[in-house]
Amino acid sequence: MRMDIQQIETLFFQALSIVMDWASSPKFYSQIGLIVLSGLLAYSFASFLKNRSPLLRQIPATGPLLKMRNRIYQSRNLILPLMLILAFSIAADISQMWIGQSWLIQVCMSWAVIFMLYKLIDRLVHKALFKKLALWIILPIAILQLFGWLDAVIAYLESMSFEVGNINISAYGIIRVLIFGTILFWLGRISSNAGQQIIRSQEDLDVGTREVFAKLFQIALFFIVFILLLQIMGINLTALAVFGGALGVGLGFGLQSIASNFISGIILLLERSLSVGDYIEMEDGRKGVIRELNMRSTTLETYDGKDIMVPNEQFITTSFTNWTHKNFKQRYDIEFQVSYKTDLHFLFDLLREVVASHPRVISGDNVPIEERPDAEIAGFGESGVDILIEFWMEGIDDGPNRVGADLLLMIWDALKENNIEIPYPQREIKIVNAGEKMFINSGKS
Repeated sequence: MRMDIQQIETLFFQALSIVMDWASSPKFYSQIGLIVLSGLLAYSFASFLKNRSPLLRQIPATGPLLKMRNRIYQSRNLILPLMLILAFSIAADISQMWIGQSWLIQVCMSWAVIFMLYKLIDRLVHKALFKKLALWIILPIAILQLFGWLDAVIAYLESMSFEVGNINISAYGIIRVLIFGTILFWLGRISSNAGQQIIRSQEDLDVGTREVFAKLFQIALFFIVFILLLQIMGINLTALAVFGGALGVGLGFGLQSIASNFISGIILLLERSLSVGDYIEMEDGRKGVIRELNMRSTTLETYDGKDIMVPNEQFITTSFTNWTHKNFKQRYDIEFQVSYKTDLHFLFDLLREVVASHPRVISGDNVPIEERPDAEIAGFGESGVDILIEFWMEGIDDGPNRVGADLLLMIWDALKENNIEIPYPQREIKIVNAGEKMFINSGKS
């Protein structure tokens, strides 16, 4: 035991002596000088670009290509690590040429690459969870790869394995699936959002067509991510035939409702009977504006701030009313009573003028006569004449467009101003042979 300690001490002092000799050699100081000089040059050049370049000096506010110039400005923090990598790469070539070695500069360049990767993660990844995964998983893997330790770590993780039937499960395989699966789903989500945004921004296509292409792009991207994940898991794609058969059986039993909603969503997108922004009223009375058309369900947003998730199958199997799909104009009516002594000719002219004065009501000489505000007799009631007012407007009379409530107040003010009476219910009671009944009553008394 004592001999082993002496051997360790001997080896330690020998190694220390070698390190001290090398650290005091001209080659060491030459590489240190090149490292310091490269760092100063990289920092100076990066500062020069940030302060002198019009794209990097200040945040652009106006002008052409504003989005692209904003992205260039937001990437200004990547200039320093990029300049460090470039400077250390040149310094390594110079050191190898003049001194005959450059491993110390290579180490510094590896750390510059890691610094660049850190800045990229901080710039591109915004979600806190994915940022933590990137910093604590992807960055250590990059460090191991840069210093040449990754193969040894992978071999050690592969040795920690066990078999389940014909399947060999190792620690490396589980970690690989978790890491690359997370990266795939993250990239797939970013690509899906970006792709759908690009498709929906194509103004030369109508809204329904854009939604169809956006959803088809989402499905295709999901399928590609699924295939890539199977490859990472090491599953042979020929096994998909068996998996497809099992999936078909599952769809026939447990997933029948999900499959029905999925297929119904595709039918709705292809038929274009629904579009984002349409006002829908369901058969059961639920109604709202379509905010999202998903493959499984459709989201209706009510005017009182609620979201209704309607399975797509209901739009295929039940009836519904689409108020704004083909024609955004809607007709509404208002009913009330006036006294029988009212001058109806004067009243109708007054009501048409009052209703037409509302800015949301469609009116004017250039409007077809059937769409102009109108007032007419709806019938003769027990207490007065029933009046019907009809008017057209753009959109739905609810939410921000409470036109009906405004018109009721305007009509009320106009009726009061012109002394037009809205009658109360009236009943006439006639007493037949009142005197005789009083005599009989008095006789009985």
